Amino acid sequence: MKTILIVALFCGTVAAQEMTSCPMHQEMKSDHRADVERHGDEAMGFPHDKTTHHFRLSPDGGVIEVSVNDPKDKENLSTIRMHLKHIMTLFADGNFSIPMLVHSEVLPGVTEMTDRKADITYTFEELPAGGRVRIVTKNRDALNAVHDFLNFQIQEHQTRDKVD
Repeated sequence: MKTILIVALFCGTVAAQEMTSCPMHQEMKSDHRADVERHGDEAMGFPHDKTTHHFRLSPDGGVIEVSVNDPKDKENLSTIRMHLKHIMTLFADGNFSIPMLVHSEVLPGVTEMTDRKADITYTFEELPAGGRVRIVTKNRDALNAVHDFLNFQIQEHQTRDKVD
């Protein structure tokens, strides 16, 4: 809270500048990114720098996909698959504690996805280099929530996946 106040005061004095050009804002973003990566490594059980994440939107939901960067990395391959199976089960139960731990906040879409858990199906698929959790719904409100959730992940993890 103290840091946010300092950033607001400092950046507020340069109102003509965009917030993104404020040096303290950039430092705070960098610290946040490092926290997300550290929390993610702890929560998932595998290092972000040895894996690749993708969050993809589809007309009926979307996909969370993780793969190892080195095809010979059998240890992280196994851990990815175990983690994604665990995520599938947690999300189906309306439990989004892992992404909330990673990002230190309630993510967009999570409340609606929890409320509409009966309308959303999660399935795990093994891939040669990792795995994916497929998220499917026919409910328009649940679909919007899933897209909000995945769009947030795309931005936070800077995956460069399409957000539309």
